Amino acid sequence: MKTPNDMVLSPQGLRFQGQRFPCTIGRGGVRRAKTEGDGATPAGVHGIVGMLYRPDRIVRPTDWALPIRPGDLWCDDPRNEDYNLMVRAPFSASHERLRRADPLYDLVIITDWNWPRARYGAGSAIFLHRWRRAHAPTEGCVAFRADHLLWIARHIRLGTRLFVSPQP
Repeated sequence: MKTPNDMVLSPQGLRFQGQRFPCTIGRGGVRRAKTEGDGATPAGVHGIVGMLYRPDRIVRPTDWALPIRPGDLWCDDPRNEDYNLMVRAPFSASHERLRRADPLYDLVIITDWNWPRARYGAGSAIFLHRWRRAHAPTEGCVAFRADHLLWIARHIRLGTRLFVSPQP
């Protein structure tokens, strides 16, 4: 059962606490059967389990947000035991830098998709993060305009869920 603290993603955008936010999703659309590399946003109910932010670029959005430090990475190698977990440099397996030169990950809301015990081939992290530009698809994450993402971050709580419905 949905609660007022839940977010609902639909083709019209994300609904949350009486607001509607335009957003972009994965280039592969929404899929029930997500696989590694398909670029899809997984259908289902995803818990919010964490928040990261760049303290050198934005103020801490909520008291439970953790800073992204130099050397923070996210393992995206499904063959590695740290797959779909935050790791630290130096790290030899395939990974994504969390402290990026562009602003996409200045604020990252982490869902529980395929986490904390990742299943091989089910796809790595699904984040809520800043978009490159309107209508530019992601690799599976949900992306927003910077001010909208910040508003969402300041209003969610641990336990907030993201409902993603299959789309026609």
